[in-house]
Amino acid sequence: MQNTSEMNDAGGGFKFRGLRWVIISLIFFATLINYIDRLTISVLGPIIVEKLQLTNTEFGSIATWFLFAYTMSQALSGKLYDKIGIKKGFTVSIVVWSLAGIATAFSTGLKTLSLCRFVLGLGEAGNWPGAAKTVAEWFPARQRALGMAIFNSGAAIGSIVAPPIIYGLYAFYGDWHEVFIFTGLLGFVWLAAWLLIYDRPENHKWLTKEEFALIREEEPSEKAEPSQPQTEAPQQIGWFELLRYRQTWSIVLARFLVDPIWWLYITWLPLYLSKVHGFDLKQIGLFAWVPYVAADAGSLFGGWLSGYLIGRGWSVNNARKAVIIFAACLMPAGILAAFSTDSMTALVLIGVVLFGFQVWINNVQTLPSDFFPSSAVGSVAGLGGMGAGIGSMIFIFTTGWVVDNFSYTPILVTAGILAPIGTIVLCLLAGKIEKVKLQKT
Repeated sequence: MQNTSEMNDAGGGFKFRGLRWVIISLIFFATLINYIDRLTISVLGPIIVEKLQLTNTEFGSIATWFLFAYTMSQALSGKLYDKIGIKKGFTVSIVVWSLAGIATAFSTGLKTLSLCRFVLGLGEAGNWPGAAKTVAEWFPARQRALGMAIFNSGAAIGSIVAPPIIYGLYAFYGDWHEVFIFTGLLGFVWLAAWLLIYDRPENHKWLTKEEFALIREEEPSEKAEPSQPQTEAPQQIGWFELLRYRQTWSIVLARFLVDPIWWLYITWLPLYLSKVHGFDLKQIGLFAWVPYVAADAGSLFGGWLSGYLIGRGWSVNNARKAVIIFAACLMPAGILAAFSTDSMTALVLIGVVLFGFQVWINNVQTLPSDFFPSSAVGSVAGLGGMGAGIGSMIFIFTTGWVVDNFSYTPILVTAGILAPIGTIVLCLLAGKIEKVKLQKT
């Protein structure tokens, strides 16, 4: 992977070797900012719950409104990106979620917090179908899992840096409102770089012919000179048509069952550490990031491992399934965390869960591009995200009620068994991982 620039004497103009790595780096930073904005309310949860006198059920309802919007927007954003393109799609998404983040600073109670989180969910959801579509357009099949790993690591690294950054901002300002303004402005900094750098591979003036050929190496029918703009839009495939395929349902149902594991810890970890292990906000800032180091390692390892196996001669089907099943076997470690009385042991076990989840999701999010053509990847990824959102919304709201009436233990135990169940559903429904032969209508 070379990241050096060059001047192309034959074609003229600036060319950049390894431009796809620059593009995926932009998506990585968008994802990192996405998670900082998302986690601000979670890290400040103990303070916000106390200041606004919220119950766990009410705090859970705020997260549920976010997930409700996030769920609807996953499918809508997938269609939006397929229709208007990646560049405009990301612009819309990040403007919406950044403004919502800033507006949270002016919330005065449960209703206004819920409204701001609802709008935040509408914007943030676009990041994932947009990123999946970007990877499908900018990476050859053998590197797509790695591309997914790089952008997905933004979620883990965002989760690592968010607690100390948010606590530091809170300590500096002495009030939670100003923290939301600062984190919300980060998106507009990213947007300036995005508008300057991004374009489609077919149209990008900085892309070399050699890299374009590499990107399209498994898709000879789509080869074209990068200097020739695309004049005909790819055929659009509707949601209802995509839902005729069991491969689509395998992704939707697997994510419905397994994604709640990630959302459980993203939403509730600071409050769990506060209520169960007696952490104050400073301790949350110092230690809540620890499991996400493991998550980041899992994201990169999961993407590397399936690509490595494919490079060693494994089929895409065998490589993806082997890694997904391996990851599913790690996530029941959360059951042990439920019964641990030592806070550091619990954090390590949660780290094992999040490592496994990131290995799992990194490969599952690659499946839309393994099964479907580029013109449908955003839509299938969006449908998968919708399934993830519905499952997570139900689970997160239920968590608040269960914690108010019982404890965190039943929730952590339930989360521990979801990954094996979801993986069995995925493997049975998906069948062999290969390109689907679309039925012409």
